[in-house]
Amino acid sequence: MKKKTVDLTKEGKAELEKELKDRIAERETIKEKIATARAFGDLSENEDYSAARNEQKLNETRISEIEEILKNAKVIANRGHEKVGMGAKVTVSLGGKKYTYSVVGPVEANPLEGKISDASPIGKALLGKRAGDEYVLPNGNKGKIVSVE
Repeated sequence: MKKKTVDLTKEGKAELEKELKDRIAERETIKEKIATARAFGDLSENEDYSAARNEQKLNETRISEIEEILKNAKVIANRGHEKVGMGAKVTVSLGGKKYTYSVVGPVEANPLEGKISDASPIGKALLGKRAGDEYVLPNGNKGKIVSVE
């Protein structure tokens, strides 16, 4: 079976590596919480124990996810761009307002931080466009590319 590569920016990879390091360090704290809760006795009705075990499960799941992403990561170069593509920083005008986005892969996407996926509707509408080009969103709204870096 072919492994799926995950496109990441250099910054996105560094963020994931930091999160992995932090989560691995968190293992010891969680282990101590479990030990403390276990000392209270009856585990079947011990809410602290259940919460600590759940925290451990969530942490280990996220560690596995990050390790898998990093194992299959392909770093996208953030060089100057003429066209909107992965790793590009694009400023658009829409409805009289300007917005700046970084185009990233789905794993890194976080619209609240201005990181849009190349697979999202707006990402797809912008891909391949140059500064000065117009674009149309799936809802019919039209905008213009102000700049591409």
